[in-house]
Amino acid sequence: MRHDRLLIALVAGIAAGVLAGAWLGKDAVMFAWLGKLFLTMLKMLIVPLVVASVITGVAGLGDPRRFGRTGLFTLGYYLTTTFIAVSIGLLMANLIAPGEGAAIAGEAHPKPPHVGLTDIILSLVHPNIVAAAAEMKLLPLITFSIAFGLALALLGARGEPAIAFMEAVHEATMKIVHWIMWFAPVGVFALVAARLGKAGGAGAFWAQLAALGKYALAVLLGLALHAVMLSLILRIFGGRNPREYLRTIGAALATAFSTASSSATLPLTMELVEEAGVDARARRFVLPLGATVNMDGTALYEAVAALFIAQAYGMDLSFTQQVLVLLTATLAAIGAAGIPEAGLVTMVIVLSAVGLPTEGIGLILAIDWFLDRCRTTINVYGDAVGAAVVARRLARHPTPS
Repeated sequence: MRHDRLLIALVAGIAAGVLAGAWLGKDAVMFAWLGKLFLTMLKMLIVPLVVASVITGVAGLGDPRRFGRTGLFTLGYYLTTTFIAVSIGLLMANLIAPGEGAAIAGEAHPKPPHVGLTDIILSLVHPNIVAAAAEMKLLPLITFSIAFGLALALLGARGEPAIAFMEAVHEATMKIVHWIMWFAPVGVFALVAARLGKAGGAGAFWAQLAALGKYALAVLLGLALHAVMLSLILRIFGGRNPREYLRTIGAALATAFSTASSSATLPLTMELVEEAGVDARARRFVLPLGATVNMDGTALYEAVAALFIAQAYGMDLSFTQQVLVLLTATLAAIGAAGIPEAGLVTMVIVLSAVGLPTEGIGLILAIDWFLDRCRTTINVYGDAVGAAVVARRLARHPTPS
């Protein structure tokens, strides 16, 4: 099948990128332009895809009461899985204690501006929706698209021509995704090779990984355990075989690893989740929203990083402080996408909540680029699982009660 061939080609591209980065070292950066071209082509589709998908997904639900129940259920899924992810991260950090004996020396990182709850709420809207699209601010676009989709649903027959137009926009955008995927193996090869070359080649990367080995182990084991939890959720609440589902969406996960971007991966995620047979209403609403606000892997990573920094500075976090890390990382992950430099800012939010030094971020920067790819892969898997879970709920509740 087509997705099988694409997955094989992407894995081959990643493997070739690793070999090129190891063999050529810093010279592998010469491939960077190919990776940038691939990323740019994907990002070119994000705005029309998000707008068309959310509008048609919300309008397709029909009765606005259905959207309210579906929206609350989706938000509940996001919060629950993120809460589980952070709990796993704290567990791994306490068991492995990666920061014990770690050196404090590290590049001091400038503290970004303070971002509070009101800033996150304000990021949901924008005074100029065209400017929001130009600046790739997806949360205001999603807010507008949800409102527009609800309005079209309430218009009844008068809204049907606009819905049909947005359906055509969605289908045409997905057709372009098909074309871009022919270039995907070359793009992921270039992204991996160039990033490994920028890190100084395989030798330098392994040296960095060894220096932060226990920290990386805690993050990677936590992400692997959370992937197992997501698979159980998929089986129990999504009613799907995780192995078959992973096989179908595997190319999206490989792309997530190579691009380190949930948003850039969104076009392929939507295509493959559709191929997996997930209801259009669910995937068109859940996936764009998830790519923006559902960050299981990122939240888990930040929990491990917070405890690593505390241990490295010889600071013991009490049970209450760790609960605060749990709550802060969960909520920060939901609001992360609306904030510039989201990963850095949310990390500072978590550290500040428990009084940890923000310059401790400098301790983990050496391998952050690699772990970023791993956590992004889990972010995308969580979105895909969420689409299947919501689709099953829609099938069980065809009309609002």
